[in-house]
Amino acid sequence: MIALVEHLRRLLRIHPGWYALLAAVALTLIGCFAIGTVREAEGAKQLYFWLPAALFVMLVCMLPHPRWLGRMAYPLAILTLVALVFLIAPGVPRSIVPIRNGAKSWIALTSTMTLQPSEFAKIAFVLAMAWHLRYRESYRTFLGLLAPFLIMFVPVALILKQPDLGTAMLFAPTLFAMLVAAGAKLRHLGTLAAIGVVVVGANVAIIAIDPPHAQSNSREDRLPSWVHVMKPHQEKRFAAMMWPERYAKREAFQGLTAKRMIAAGGLTGLGRERAAVLIRWNGLPEPHNDMIFAVICCRWGCVGGVIVVALYLVLTMSLGLIAVRSKDPFVRLSLVGFAAMIFTQAAYNIAMTLGMIPITGITLPFISYGGSSLLASFMMIGLALNFAARPPKWLARPSFEYEPTEVMLQ
Repeated sequence: MIALVEHLRRLLRIHPGWYALLAAVALTLIGCFAIGTVREAEGAKQLYFWLPAALFVMLVCMLPHPRWLGRMAYPLAILTLVALVFLIAPGVPRSIVPIRNGAKSWIALTSTMTLQPSEFAKIAFVLAMAWHLRYRESYRTFLGLLAPFLIMFVPVALILKQPDLGTAMLFAPTLFAMLVAAGAKLRHLGTLAAIGVVVVGANVAIIAIDPPHAQSNSREDRLPSWVHVMKPHQEKRFAAMMWPERYAKREAFQGLTAKRMIAAGGLTGLGRERAAVLIRWNGLPEPHNDMIFAVICCRWGCVGGVIVVALYLVLTMSLGLIAVRSKDPFVRLSLVGFAAMIFTQAAYNIAMTLGMIPITGITLPFISYGGSSLLASFMMIGLALNFAARPPKWLARPSFEYEPTEVMLQ
């Protein structure tokens, strides 16, 4: 009890975690007003129900000791994997696992409330990977990187099966960031990244040579079907980005409409009423979820978009400062993972809205409508506040060293 009281007292001190919390709350409030621009009922629910619930969950996450969280990392990861398997298991009634936009990503708790396990799988993955990497040295070799990537493959494969490509895309950049923080050699990670770039580039080149809109034509110079690794709908997303005018009424409609809404906002925006009318009459799909950044730019203009990006930078930099100040490898790696996960998701969503990458269906953290997403995001903030308040003397072991012993002895 004395230790708990002391921990609560340290939580009240000024530290970088509070800047992360202020940025997170500011982003959420912006999201609530942006959602209210296009979906007034959902905006009110996000503000008056999900935000208080998320803050309560955050307070709970501020209490457990990091060592206890580390020991629970594997059981929590297994629990989330079971939930992901349940989503795609055959025979599960649609009343329990509804299909939305062709994906089985939610578990229905009530008639109006659903749970998205993949959001909590992100947190469990970061904690489990941080616990796995904290004192190991195997990832200092190229073959030693195989185990972390195999561990990552399990949740990614289950999430892709739903299918939810947007969420699955977050795991690899997060793992890369954690491996860099853990001391993996950059040349090994660079080799893996180069392989990934080559694979993606080859698939894009195949689409450019044999685009989906030309594959129905029977010509002798068509590439064989086995060359096309991507599924047809995935190829069409890339093709829509490369030839938007050809797919303007189909796959490119959402992206083109989003860019028009951003341009319409100008420097300072149109205001709530005009933005709501413009977005409604243009029929922007998913304005309260995937395309919420377009709503922000339409209502508050370029100024609003820059403020949102600045808040994400403040949030991720604050998590990075907490990680730098910590001497516990589990805490450090967890914070790096949280920062990478949030930053990557925000960057993907904004780049997708601006037409820089294909639309994959990914939400903007803290801003897009969704209870599971908001709860998971504030769980990360609560853990960050928890870690920031822990003094180094309470931590069990000194941090790992990056250099080989023979180099350190010289």
